[in-house]
Formats: sequence, structure tokens, C-alpha cells
Amino acid sequence: MCVSLSTSLLSLLLLLSLLLPTTASLPPTIGVTYTPSARPSPERVASALQSLKVAAVRLPDPDPEAVRAFSYSNISLLLTVPNSLVPSFAANRSAAALWLYTHVVPFYPRARISAISVGSDPLVAAPDLSPLLLPAIRNLHRSLSDLGIRKIAVSTTFSFISVMTTAFPPSAAEFQSPASEIIIRPFLDFLAETNSSFMIHLYPYNVYKLDHEIPIGFALFQEHPFNFRDDRVTGVRYRNLFDVMVDAVISAMAVAGHENIPVVVAETGWPSSGDGTDPDASKIYADMYIKGLMGHLRSGIGTPLRKEGVAETYIYELFDGDEKQGNETRRGNWGIMYPNMTKKFDIDFSAAPVGISGGGLVAMALGLVLAVGVLLWQ
Repeated sequence: MCVSLSTSLLSLLLLLSLLLPTTASLPPTIGVTYTPSARPSPERVASALQSLKVAAVRLPDPDPEAVRAFSYSNISLLLTVPNSLVPSFAANRSAAALWLYTHVVPFYPRARISAISVGSDPLVAAPDLSPLLLPAIRNLHRSLSDLGIRKIAVSTTFSFISVMTTAFPPSAAEFQSPASEIIIRPFLDFLAETNSSFMIHLYPYNVYKLDHEIPIGFALFQEHPFNFRDDRVTGVRYRNLFDVMVDAVISAMAVAGHENIPVVVAETGWPSSGDGTDPDASKIYADMYIKGLMGHLRSGIGTPLRKEGVAETYIYELFDGDEKQGNETRRGNWGIMYPNMTKKFDIDFSAAPVGISGGGLVAMALGLVLAVGVLLWQ
């Protein structure tokens, strides 16, 4: 009986291992954008985010004291060089080195700085800087190498609407000319050379506002039987606007000759209120978008064109406030927390990934089989 039982258990385990997948894509890192201010202090913010298990923080205005506050926190940081410094970085590597000596060298690696963005959406915020962008990026990268720092990636960020020809269908998406040939193609070559990521500001809210034929549920990750759109060229079915936009970027990079560069969503979010004239800027919709986004990312299913999906996603933003974007100010309440560090929405950054990988199912099956075996042996 013992031999027969052991053989049966082994056969069951072997069958499970054959039927279930043994690998699954890890869900991407989910972080937040945080613009430091006097209240609350960066130290308090860093402590609160660490207790909330936030994995990553993007600092669009990386004050040295804010960088210092995240030392020993195990939170990875994405720093941003102001657009105003792009000309000096492009002209002189010593300017890039000086910035590093102020914002990186005193804190790294105690502060887990993972990447630096040279500029924030410079093609829109400061289009006259376009010819200087790649030289500035290269000089910062060389300055990091001069310092012996090789684990900090260098990139820049683009706005989806400003650089893409279309969102749907993704298979038809390309980068807009003339930026595609002059800036983006050589920039993608640099990213491939340095194993860096393409960073994009990606707002389904903005695309939805431009095209009201898009169902609101499609933009808010709502699961309905007919809540989908098909790309007739590829035959791919999309069930949310976020995936449509990500795959449009992936398709455009493929057209430009680079299929495998990781994608980082440097900003995404939904306003919880606006100027009173936009009914879609509401706390209910913002709550639905953020929870839907986090659930989708944690599922580990990626996008139709890339099973690993995006590498990182940063929710915009931690606190409400107006942010200067070039000559315009983005108004509205985009924050996910109040200044007293209480949550505006009931979201859990520490939650485990949705679903269980094939390997996890096999492990669970093994535990169950062993438990049954022990009971039967007794």
C-alpha cells in the first residue's frame, strides 16, 4: 500500500507539473510621483511611504534633502534633471558632473537611485532644446561612468500625445515626424546601447477626453462583456485603454527598429476633481482608474504585444497641487493622498500580485499532495 500510494502521489504531481505553466511574468514595479514641499517634510513622507510598502518614487524636482530622506528606505528613486539644465549639460560634461555631485554622489547607494531622466517632456515643455537633448543625456551617462556608477540608467520622458501619431489601432502607431527621425530614433539607439528604458507620460484620461467614442469603462479598466476593441490588423483584442496606449508605444518603437526596449510609464493618473466644468474629473472615476490600474499591473499578464508589460509605472501624484508644465499649469486634484498622509483612496501598495503563477500552483499542489499523503499514512 505504501508503494502504491507513493506511486500515485508522484504520478499526480508529475501530471500537475505538465499541465500547469512553470513560469509567469513578474508584475511591474508600482510607484508614485512626489514633488517635495515644506509640509509634510520629505523625512515624514519617506517614512510613511516605506510603511505603506511603496516600491518606487519619482522625484520630478529632486531636492537633495528629499533624496537624502529616502536613504536606507529600500525605495528606488527616479530623479529628474530640470529642463533648464539641458543646455549646460549638452555643452559641458562638467555641468553634468556638478549636478551628480550635488544630487547623487552624497547619497548613492544608500539612496537607491535607479534612473535619471534628463528633462521632463522637453519636446513640449521646451521644444527649442530638442537638438541638445541627446548630447545632454550622453554627457550625464559619461559622467556617471567617470564616477564608476554603472547601475543608474539615463533616459528622458515624453508625453504620449505629443510624440505618437495615434493610439488606436496600436499596429498603426508611429512616432510623429520630424521628431521621429531627428530625436527619437537616435535616442532609441542610445537606450539599446545602455540597457535603459523608454519613459512615457501615459494618460488614458487625456486620450478619452479627445475621443468620446471611447467608452468610459474602457478607460477605467471596467470588465464588461462588450468592453473591448479589436485591432483588425493584428487580430489582438484590447480590454482597456492603458494597454492600447502601451502597445502603441511598443509598435512605434518596433517601426523605429527597436522591439525590446523596456517601457516605463513615468506618469499616469486620473483627476479626482477639476475646474468644475469636467464631469469626468471625479473622485469616483479616479478611484476606479487607480484601483483598476494596480489590479491590472499586479495580474502579471502584461499587454497583448508584450507579455512582461511595462517595467515600472508611477502614479501621478502623491499630493494634490498645480504643476508647471512648460508654459501651462496642469490644474486639478491628481493626488492619491492628503498632506496629513491619510489616503484619499483605499489602495494597498503592499498587496500581493493578483493571481498565482504556474510555479506557485505547482507548489500549492505539492503541499496539498504531501498533506494528503501524511493523513493517509497515519
